[in-house]
Amino acid sequence: MEQYEPDRLSPAQVAAVRRSLRNGRAALSRRSLLRASTGGTLAVGGLGALSGCGIPAAGNTRGGVPAEDRSKEEKSVNFSNWTEYMDVDETGREHPTLDAFTERTGIEVEYTEDINDNTEFFGRIKPQLAAGQDTGRDLIVLTDWLAARLIRLGWVQKLDPANLPNAFANLSPQFRSPDWDPGRAYSYPWQGIATVIAYNRKALDGVEVRTLSDLLDNPRLKGRVGLLTEMRDTMGLTLLDMDKEPEKFTADDYDAALARLQKAVDKGQIRRFTGNDYTADISKGDFAACVAWAGDVVQLKADNPDVDFLIPDSGYMMSSDNLLVPNKARHKANAERLIDYYFEPRAAAELAAYINFVCPVEGVKDELAKIDEDAANNPLILPDRAMQAKSRAFRSLSTEEETAFEEKFAKLTGA
Repeated sequence: MEQYEPDRLSPAQVAAVRRSLRNGRAALSRRSLLRASTGGTLAVGGLGALSGCGIPAAGNTRGGVPAEDRSKEEKSVNFSNWTEYMDVDETGREHPTLDAFTERTGIEVEYTEDINDNTEFFGRIKPQLAAGQDTGRDLIVLTDWLAARLIRLGWVQKLDPANLPNAFANLSPQFRSPDWDPGRAYSYPWQGIATVIAYNRKALDGVEVRTLSDLLDNPRLKGRVGLLTEMRDTMGLTLLDMDKEPEKFTADDYDAALARLQKAVDKGQIRRFTGNDYTADISKGDFAACVAWAGDVVQLKADNPDVDFLIPDSGYMMSSDNLLVPNKARHKANAERLIDYYFEPRAAAELAAYINFVCPVEGVKDELAKIDEDAANNPLILPDRAMQAKSRAFRSLSTEEETAFEEKFAKLTGA
């Protein structure tokens, strides 16, 4: 188990947090961004505390530390999630799937949209977790790299398979065994996040694009290409394009991929590195093609017939946001029942129809077709077996690797 040490983010990691707060997932949800006429910014509050201050480690905390489980006596579960990452009704105030869960089980869900950024949220809960205290939350949703870290630190509880029959049976094969949680002992995916190539057919003006190399090398696309500021997505696609495996790459492979991108930057091929704000560029045609998140592309296509996507010949990157039960949670069994509920095809379909990310649940197509036939046939929401086979994951990084790789990537992007 990894020993906890107070966090002191490197300058590159601080820059990565600022990018996320300005225009990544933290700035606006993908749904709200697409409804807005222009991108917005959020204040970077409390960032200094993340970069400069830690808390004393509370000795060796043991993995999977439970509290007395009050699930039988207290029919409730406290669920923290990202903004606009849950279905809502027409009033915008009720969550139909959560209401249905409560009606069936009698378990009230205290649902809070209080996760805006992985690093910022970790900064809020780590004092309690490091001290072996209850965070006040029974269920949280974190992106895979941070989920991996909490597992290594021993700060989340091992799940009880007896409470997760639907999750075990219906989990999509591509999410079954990440290197950071083999067999899903501590986590289950909430949604998948596919990184693909988006393009504007009109802006391409006949240029054929099939690979990332086409974006980086074709002189007809000079100055009209966008890449993401998210290191794992951009570097993962670049490694794949160079016939390297994102699950197994070496430091030398990483440096070679950086040099590949630096060459494209130096010759002016890349217009800019972006967060979510690439959506405006690709819609207007300022980008002819860019690296993009599938959840955005689903909605961009609906609004603009010129926008479409492609899966590079070498494959595409898949990450996930994941459900975890933190140490000392008071309602672990209730949290597990809620996890299992979202792996029932009907509940999973209702959620997928609203948020349009990659659904990690097998067998939802018929249920989703009853709600939205287009969504049921959209490979960015329900990838078929052939598309699943082309998805790849970025390997887990040690703390030292993450610091070094982020610093190098920050120099590339000019952050």
